[in-house]
Order: sequence, then structure tokens, then C-alpha cells
Amino acid sequence: MRPTVRDYLQLHFIVLIFGFTAILGRLVTIPALSLVFWRTGLATLGMWAFLRWQKQAKPQQPIPVVKLLLTGTLVAAHWLLFFGSARVSNVSVCLAGMSTGSLWTAVVEPLFTRRRISPIEIFLGLLVMAGLYLIFLFEFDHALGLAMSVTAAFLSALFSVFNSMFSRQVEPRLITAYEMTGAWISTAVFLPLYYGVLAPEEPVAILPQGWDWLWVVVLAGVCTVYAYAAFVRLFQTFTAFVMNLAVNLEPIYGILLAFFIFGDAEKMTTGFYAGASLILGAVLLYPVLSRWSNRRAKETINP
Repeated sequence: MRPTVRDYLQLHFIVLIFGFTAILGRLVTIPALSLVFWRTGLATLGMWAFLRWQKQAKPQQPIPVVKLLLTGTLVAAHWLLFFGSARVSNVSVCLAGMSTGSLWTAVVEPLFTRRRISPIEIFLGLLVMAGLYLIFLFEFDHALGLAMSVTAAFLSALFSVFNSMFSRQVEPRLITAYEMTGAWISTAVFLPLYYGVLAPEEPVAILPQGWDWLWVVVLAGVCTVYAYAAFVRLFQTFTAFVMNLAVNLEPIYGILLAFFIFGDAEKMTTGFYAGASLILGAVLLYPVLSRWSNRRAKETINP
């Protein structure tokens, strides 16, 4: 299926929502683990209620339930690192690290889909890495947050590739429902382990307080049930690499939003913005280089 203008607009609207997600994560006062627990729990309830209300048709093929649930565990780990990064550093550093998703996807996708590694994808991925290096060079104080967000980007690349394969045989909303269920179960299992064994000295803070409830509901409803399900659906139209390359705009959107909301707390060095510009350049270069490569391939076949 060839992507339409509407598909591209929806993709970038979803990426804008993803950019706002880190900001919501900073606004919520409960720990990142508790936030992921509530986000995935409410999203699970919302997705299954929505599917029941829509009277989802019976799938034509068997659903790989175990694989979807395990992929949900990756999603939970991704969000935990994502929100944790925004807490230990700031929104801008968190989103900049997430931009390495395209490089990870360029490496991971061919391993699972047996697709040839594209030199263009590797080049653009390295361009993103150069941007990341500039950011790391000028923002070394945020090394932990950057490492967490880069790891989150790797996990994002993994489950993006898996979702690209799942979407060929499973309806996107079912994928989201099962993966959110897996994410919630894994988080619920990890919560007592974390507070009881890994960090027994840390005060238990699970229930949202005050405005936290509003932000958590927005995260679960808008940023998860809608955005995640729509994002998975677009895997039927775009390749995993194109999807993750578009997600590289997430830091640009998010950094601008964070600056308007948090002000000077999100003001970064010149090196940071130079690195972010390299990342944006990679996003804009992809369709140009891809079209040139396809045209050259056709000329080679039909000289």
C-alpha cells in the first residue's frame, strides 16, 4: 500500500503527540515505574473496552498472543527508561537520545526481515549518531539520562520491527491491546520486586496525586490508546525505518514544546542545537536520497 498525504500528516501528528509525552512525564510527580504502571493499566482497559464496544470481528488467522505479550514487556521497559531519562536529565536530552532509533532500526530490521541493509539508511543513521555525539560532547552532565534514552531508543527499534511484522497478520488495535496487556503485567510484576528488593529504602509512591490523575489519563488515552494504535496501523503503509526516521522529529517537536512550557530549564548549549539540527537534516534527507536511489536503480535495470 503506497502512503498518501493523509498518512504522512497522521504520522507527523502522532510524532508530535510522542514529543508531548516526555513533557507529561515531567509534569507527573509519581516515580517513572508507577507512571508506567498506571499508563499501561489504563491503556489496557481502554483498548479492550474499545474493542468490545466496536465488536471486533474474529481474526482470520491465529493471533501470536505470547509474542505480543512479550513485545509488550519491551514497550514497558522502553517507557520506563524514557520517563526515567526525562527525570534524571531533562526533556531535551531525553528526546535527543531517542533520535538514535533510526540507526538501531537500520541495523535490527534486516536481521528479522531478511531485507538488504541499505547504505543510505546506514549513512543517515551515522548522521544521527554524529548529532548525538555533538550533544554528548556539550552536555556531558546529562550522560546518564542520555544513556537511558539511547537504550530506550534501541528497545523502540526492536518492538517497531516486531510490530511491522505483526501488522501483516493481526489487526493493529488487537496488537495494541495485547501489547498494553503485556506491558501492564510485566510492570505489575516488577513493582513489588523493585520496592521490596532492588530499592527497599525508597518510599513507596504508587497512587497519583491531584493533577497527576489528569496527566496520567491523557497519557493513557491520547498518547497511548489513540497514538500507539494509529502508529501501529501505519506499519501497514510505511517500513519500520521510515517510521523511526519520522520519530526522529520527536525531539525537535518536544524540545520546542518543552522550551515554551518549562522556559530556561530547557535552554541548552549551542552544541546541543547543532546536534539536533544534524538529526533534523537526516530526516529531511531520507526521502530525497531514497527517491534518487530508486531512480538510479531503475536506470540501471532499464538503461
